[in-house]
Amino acid sequence: MILVQGEYEVTLDAKGRFLLPAKLISQLPQAVATHFVVNRGLDDCLYLHPMENWMEEAKAINDLPDYEDDNRKLKKFFNYGMTMVDLDSVSRILLPQNLRDYATLEKDLVLSGIGKHIEIWDKSKYHQFFDSFTPANYRALYKKVKTQ
Repeated sequence: MILVQGEYEVTLDAKGRFLLPAKLISQLPQAVATHFVVNRGLDDCLYLHPMENWMEEAKAINDLPDYEDDNRKLKKFFNYGMTMVDLDSVSRILLPQNLRDYATLEKDLVLSGIGKHIEIWDKSKYHQFFDSFTPANYRALYKKVKTQ
């Protein structure tokens, strides 16, 4: 599994492309640094998965038994809009229009490495998400999650 970290501001051009920062690319093994999958995130963002990580996650979800209604629904939502994307010769990624619409991505973006994937956020939505989150909220959430 590949882990990616860091927060980067980038700009979406008129064609729906953004430059993947060199510091993110350098965290990826050279053999997989150009092939990704983008899909809808669980928040108001997109997830950009290194191909290797996508294959692991997709296998785990798609191996769930189909006889359970929730499993079938999860598979459908997980794969809905999933698109394979590659870096172009200058390290840009083209985001499909349907996914840009889903996350309301227009120009200013934030890329946030969240371990197994990179979240792609509209910059204003990203800051709104964190503006209401206080250090006390963070401590309480950290304690709750770490003690589960």
